[in-house]
Amino acid sequence: MKNAVNDGVWSGTWVARRLGVELEGDEHLTDLLGLALRRNPKRAHLLVSKVLGKHVPQSPAVVHGHGLRLGHRVRALLGDAEAARAVVLGYAETATGLGHSVADGLALAPYLHSTRRPVAGLTPAGGFEESHSHATSHLLLPEDPALLAGDGPLVLVDDEFSTGNTVLNTIRELHARHPRRRYVVVALVDMRSAEDAARLDRFAEEIGARVDLVAAASGTVRLPEGVLEKGQALVAEHESAGAEPGPAPHGEVTRVELGWPDGLPDGGRHGFTPAHRARLEAALPAMAARIAQALPAGSRRVLVLGFEELMYAPLRLAAELERTVPAEVRYSTTTRSPVLAVDDPGYAIRTRLAFPAHDDPADGPGERYAYNVAGAGFDTVVAVVDSAADTDPLHAPDGLLARLAAHAPHVLLAVVPAHAPHPFERPAMLPEPLRGPAFSSYAPDEVGWLLQDLSAVSLEAPTEEREEAVQNGGAHYAESLPVEYQPSERYQALFHAALDTSADRIARAVGVVTETVLTERSSRPVLVSLARAGTPVGVLMRRWAGQRYGVELPHYAVSIVRGRGIDANALRWLAAHHDPRDVVFVDGWTGKGAITRELSSAIEEFERAEGVTGFDPEIAVLADPGSCVRTYGTRDDFLIPSACLNSTVSGLISRTVLRADLVGPDDFHGAKFYRELADADVSVAFLDAVSARFPQVLDEVDAAVKELLAEDRAPTWEGWRAVERISEEYGIHDVNLVKPGVGETTRVLLRRVPWKILAKADAGADLDHVRLLAEQRGVPVEEVDDLPYTCVGLIHPKYTRGATGADGRAVNV
Repeated sequence: MKNAVNDGVWSGTWVARRLGVELEGDEHLTDLLGLALRRNPKRAHLLVSKVLGKHVPQSPAVVHGHGLRLGHRVRALLGDAEAARAVVLGYAETATGLGHSVADGLALAPYLHSTRRPVAGLTPAGGFEESHSHATSHLLLPEDPALLAGDGPLVLVDDEFSTGNTVLNTIRELHARHPRRRYVVVALVDMRSAEDAARLDRFAEEIGARVDLVAAASGTVRLPEGVLEKGQALVAEHESAGAEPGPAPHGEVTRVELGWPDGLPDGGRHGFTPAHRARLEAALPAMAARIAQALPAGSRRVLVLGFEELMYAPLRLAAELERTVPAEVRYSTTTRSPVLAVDDPGYAIRTRLAFPAHDDPADGPGERYAYNVAGAGFDTVVAVVDSAADTDPLHAPDGLLARLAAHAPHVLLAVVPAHAPHPFERPAMLPEPLRGPAFSSYAPDEVGWLLQDLSAVSLEAPTEEREEAVQNGGAHYAESLPVEYQPSERYQALFHAALDTSADRIARAVGVVTETVLTERSSRPVLVSLARAGTPVGVLMRRWAGQRYGVELPHYAVSIVRGRGIDANALRWLAAHHDPRDVVFVDGWTGKGAITRELSSAIEEFERAEGVTGFDPEIAVLADPGSCVRTYGTRDDFLIPSACLNSTVSGLISRTVLRADLVGPDDFHGAKFYRELADADVSVAFLDAVSARFPQVLDEVDAAVKELLAEDRAPTWEGWRAVERISEEYGIHDVNLVKPGVGETTRVLLRRVPWKILAKADAGADLDHVRLLAEQRGVPVEEVDDLPYTCVGLIHPKYTRGATGADGRAVNV
């Protein structure tokens, strides 16, 4: 083989003539691709890219430039805001460098590539199959599991998009774990048939996501009948002549110390961030200079040869070397792919060097290959491997270095430290908060949810089954979700009537609690709502501060679970982004004070375990009928319309979920976004109705705050004592089954198996919706004189499947 790989002849001619394979499409398609024959029983032909830098040595500027341009197109497609939320995912082994280059063009997003090299102790964040490949299993092993946990766009990069099966497998696997609304598929060439393209469109519609495609060129491959059998016959006929036995080694092998920066990953196998990219850019000139100094005098033609998945680091070193030395520099890598070599100008793979694997692969020993290196006239080859591959087999008499030394007078070896992830350390990076409209019907600035999206997971169970499991100790209430209650027209009318009559009262309470927080806690508080009942209140408090003082208070929603504590990862995120002393926890109301006690205990445990101090466990609530906190809008037990409904008044977000198989130790707790209930959503209507009353209650709020600040507001825990008394009087003997207050009683009727309702005599309209729900479920309402709450809901203490109501009915909708 001469210096040119194809000597001016299209490098697909040989295969096209013998098999009848045709490329049809863009006029530049043959400038990008040649053809070869696979030594693979699953597919006969191989599309050989001339610009990928895998099988065909190419100018590194050309290789990197193609990826950069594709990345620029993706950034233009997404816009900077979405590009900053994106993650780029490349495919091993062929597209690891291309994916990195696309991420360079996108500039704002982190990068990860799949790998076939497992890491002991590191749990895969996913995996998928590449059905036509000789080595099918891909692993996703990000050091930070949060890398793939967001809902921003996922950009999938492969060298060619042939059938779309690999992309479909990837999206299906990842979408089930972390649903997204947008995917972008990037390839050098799109070679799908019309049928394959339609299949992807149907799949995108099925999962409710947008899937865009960005490619440098497109076309199709026409395969005649029987092409697989004909290809196998050709491989058998030419196999003995294809390998390059070569002479005995005669070149020198010299090691070059790169001075690779400490802690900088060698590539995207476990994640590569924009910050990593900046460190690499700064270090490249010095590393390339060390290689240049080691080049023999008079070097004219230099090959920088990467190693399987390690494509990007050698590519960037080669590009920097090409820019600074007078020699002609080319770049390619070794590969696992078994391909027939035929020394013909019309064939893409002219020569093959075979050598044993040298990185102790998980699938055992095997042959590896370097194509189009022998006979290409390189006077120096710079072999770049990672430290995991710098082994005895690399230096053996039949190893890669010896094979290279048989065809080049000089061989330089540069070793990049293999990045060793720390699977047992907590990830340094937690995901950014979820925001509407991708997650919740609230505007994105109203609240950031420190949760993970479990919308694609089936979590709902019938109320009766959940109650039986909870009371029998078979499951925790946070491990499943109740079926979302859909209100009847009569109930909806009650909600709107209640909102109309109570909006002033709620607005006053919002104003009082917000002013109290601004006066006593912080002039610029960070509002942290306890999802989900606290979230509407947090939004209203934020609106009050914005309307009256023109300040934009940060507002987040976090999960707290009775018996399990607050989400520690959410606290870590808050501590990393804000001063814990500014955090004010917000809830809708207090009942008996269980969550108040839960939060206090959880904060104490967190501070002891993490060494982080400053979080104040006192909750600010709209209503404190149980006298459990010092910061409240009122201590009256009245109807707060946001307690009347479930997700449809809480941004379409479910109650939070904490289940070991869904929420790992480094994950936020989960919740679902019920997009399908959008037609019934009154979340924003509730907020707007209350905040519209703010101007007219200002004077009342100021007077109430002045009076309140002068009072003794120390908690009396009157509610807790009342609950203990009721639990014993009614023979329940479990305070967790006694739910005091209008809000908690409503929850019992919507989500639990109620036994009876205790109502304060002459409670009036505040209990209209409670009486309606009780009527629908056949639950008796018992009027009581000496009740410190407007009402109390009792969960059935001896649950049976017939205990839903008097007649066993569920809620009528």
